[in-house]
Amino acid sequence: MSQEFMKFPSRRSNVYSHRGIVSSTQSLANSAGLEILQKGGNAVDAAIAINAALWVTEPASTGIGGDCFMLYYKLQDKNDPKSGKVIGLNGCGSAAKNITIQDVWDEHNDGLPMPRIPYQSVFSVTVPGSLLGSFNCFEKWGSGKVSFEEILQPAIRLAEEGFPVSELAARSWRNSAEKLKNQNPHVKNNVLLIDGVRGPNEGEYVRNKPIAECLKLIAKEGVKAFYEGPIADKIIETTSKRNHKLSKEDLKNHKSLEVEPIKLNFQDYNVWEIPPNGHGLVALIALGIIQELHNSHKIDLYKLEQNSAEYLHILIEACKLGFHDSDEYVTDPAFKEIPIEALLAPEYLRSRAELINFDKIIDGETMTHGIPNPKYKSDTVYFTVGDSNGEVCSFINSVYEGFGSGILVEEYGFCLHNRGANFNLTPGNSNCLEGGKRPYHTIIPGMITNKDGSLFASFGNMGGFAQPVAHVQHVLNLIIFNYTPQQSLDSPRFVLNSFNEAIDRGRGADGPVRTPITIVQLEDGIKAEDVEKLKKIGHHVEILTDYNRQLVGRGQIIKNSSNNGQLIYSAGSDMRGDGSAVPFV
Repeated sequence: MSQEFMKFPSRRSNVYSHRGIVSSTQSLANSAGLEILQKGGNAVDAAIAINAALWVTEPASTGIGGDCFMLYYKLQDKNDPKSGKVIGLNGCGSAAKNITIQDVWDEHNDGLPMPRIPYQSVFSVTVPGSLLGSFNCFEKWGSGKVSFEEILQPAIRLAEEGFPVSELAARSWRNSAEKLKNQNPHVKNNVLLIDGVRGPNEGEYVRNKPIAECLKLIAKEGVKAFYEGPIADKIIETTSKRNHKLSKEDLKNHKSLEVEPIKLNFQDYNVWEIPPNGHGLVALIALGIIQELHNSHKIDLYKLEQNSAEYLHILIEACKLGFHDSDEYVTDPAFKEIPIEALLAPEYLRSRAELINFDKIIDGETMTHGIPNPKYKSDTVYFTVGDSNGEVCSFINSVYEGFGSGILVEEYGFCLHNRGANFNLTPGNSNCLEGGKRPYHTIIPGMITNKDGSLFASFGNMGGFAQPVAHVQHVLNLIIFNYTPQQSLDSPRFVLNSFNEAIDRGRGADGPVRTPITIVQLEDGIKAEDVEKLKKIGHHVEILTDYNRQLVGRGQIIKNSSNNGQLIYSAGSDMRGDGSAVPFV
């Protein structure tokens, strides 16, 4: 993909299939998923194969040292396409049981308070949940026609025999080369670097035999090899050398969580997200606010011009309010009761919608979270797979920043993620660091169902805090503007970011409203006059061009385009990534 392509993208066509379809950021990973579908596996089996292949082919973004989340549209009656139920799995890990905020302050700030864990600190490493999450999905919802060992085989081949690196993966890899060297100065020949010194170029052939051995061990001995056996030993040896308090007990006691997905009815469609500690709640709150503006006749969703200044201002402000609420309410629900139903109630969403002024931006100095009515109780890769049964898996996996913490488990060829950097270090605050707590998590798979219960779309968009913002845009593109999956993915997007020169509030996560000023980053392609209008309203705007456009993340969408009882999928894949949507025949 040339810089000219990034500036002036050619629209790809939708991909259609009646038997099954896969869509991810890496074509080699797509092949892994198709191989499992060919063996009789279902959408879940194929998604796990894609996930494992991505651990190998896109290690700057994902890995076995990271976390995962999944939504699965499962039919209760295989003959009834309206009988589906949306199931969720939280495959993220917790902080070390014995860690304290003071441990971080002592290590990094001479014992004095600081607002957050540094991204490359060993204390940013939490228990990696991706492998167990994948295995639990296989156990609970796999087809039973393929073994877990068979599912891992494509990834093992890629790691052991090698593969040519694609362009954007190579670029991300090279951008993290110094980090990998700095974080592992004792490693003489870092397997993740060419000759131990640099990242690969586009088309360069790489192997990672240590991770091949890691995956072989898991295929032979099961996930216990990772959480209790020799791989666990090396993880703890690696982190203990850096004064972390992560223990073998932390790994052994880790469990995935089957969760009840949360939803919002938006224009007669149900939009589904993973509940906290994931921040899909941000997307649902923003969509709810937008809907209440429509219901109160302050806007007409069906008359707004997509990506006009008025449209963008409404979405930006709604998303900012969602992030302000996430600072208080997105955390580990085992440590704090989270009033999901109240936050998504129309009366609360109306109260938040009333804060939006069409002539100026929200005051970031004074804005904070809302108080819902107590009467109510209640770097990343994304990919999606549809199978011949009409069931669809929406799956996301991440090590967070490029190569996560950058800390290499040398013997097994993978880095540990740094998801713990999303804790704050303000005692008593929601999402503050506590032993055994799951952090605020940015990776969120999405799904939309029709009011009759049938599947409308499976979608997601990697990119850290860009994710709920992108979800809002994809939902509106698909539902309001009737875009095809590829049209939605090709459309210029915006994201929100914090202003690094301003003071960190020390609340919530390291997101767009952690500072009083929120930066609006717009992709090249939005009209110049609309950009100027946003600036006049008060938005701090930056334009993303060329490869910086990847800040808006990379999405994949599968839509149910069935017609006259014939199962038909249509799908798209983001031009900002190396992958594609591929039909199963």
